Amino acid sequence: MTSLTHQSFAITNPWALVPSLGNLDAYITAANRLPMLTPEQEQEFARQLRNNNDLEAAGKLVLSHLRLVVSISRQYLGYGLPHADLIQEGNIGLMKAVKRFDPDQGVRLVSYAMHWIKAEIHEYILKNWRMVKVATTKAQRKLFFNLRSMKQGFKSDALDDTHRNTLNAHEVNTVATKLKVKPEEVLEMEMRMSGGDVLLDPTPNEDSDDAFGPIAYLTDTNHEPTAMMAAHQRDVLASDGIAAALNVLDERSRRIVEERWLKVQDNGSGGMTLHDLAHEYGVSAERIRQIEVAAMKKMKAALAEFA
Repeated sequence: MTSLTHQSFAITNPWALVPSLGNLDAYITAANRLPMLTPEQEQEFARQLRNNNDLEAAGKLVLSHLRLVVSISRQYLGYGLPHADLIQEGNIGLMKAVKRFDPDQGVRLVSYAMHWIKAEIHEYILKNWRMVKVATTKAQRKLFFNLRSMKQGFKSDALDDTHRNTLNAHEVNTVATKLKVKPEEVLEMEMRMSGGDVLLDPTPNEDSDDAFGPIAYLTDTNHEPTAMMAAHQRDVLASDGIAAALNVLDERSRRIVEERWLKVQDNGSGGMTLHDLAHEYGVSAERIRQIEVAAMKKMKAALAEFA
């Protein structure tokens, strides 16, 4: 298979040399076959872009460094994100580098672009590795990527599986010393990295009709609108409702209900017994019970109407 030469860039659409990322293998093959630029060519194209905003020159600079993005993106495959997405984000970083590259600084574009490519891939990983960000500051981001690579080294040195999930005290101190951070920061970042995403309100599936999630115990039911309305309604029924229901009773029935259910003795015990009321009214205890039952039915109907 004949390799591409520098003259290949002279075609009308140089991007036609690279297939879509949808065919990842073909893309990588094409990117690796694109010619590298000499220092003189790189300087020439960079000046054309800076002085004349020559987009064709910019395209040539980008195309000649696509293999660099492919190489760097491979270093981040362990995060479980699609290789094509990593390459795409790296390409964005490469284009930013080309736009800002100063040919008069005396450095090659490859050295300058590495920073921008890695920065863009880092940002993508931090946004998509977890639903919740694991690192929000510059120091946390540095710790995130360095800790993960150092943990891989500890795992390869471990004699058994006990060290494969968490760091021991010696390893934590080693990481903290090397990265110049506190051991507590290492432990906190390791906890963030090891924790998975949990749906607050999981949707029941075929295997579970009553899926349970943290939303069940994180919800403040005391301030949930329907619960507050129900509580308010109970309060109204317990005060105004009971008063309205008592008003529908005759004097004797009302006193029987009040003495039996609404009054408390000084010693904390309940109200009067059936026998106490029977003795007071000169009737049998059974008669007092019948009056009480009839009064309760009237009150129930009155409460329903009130509600």
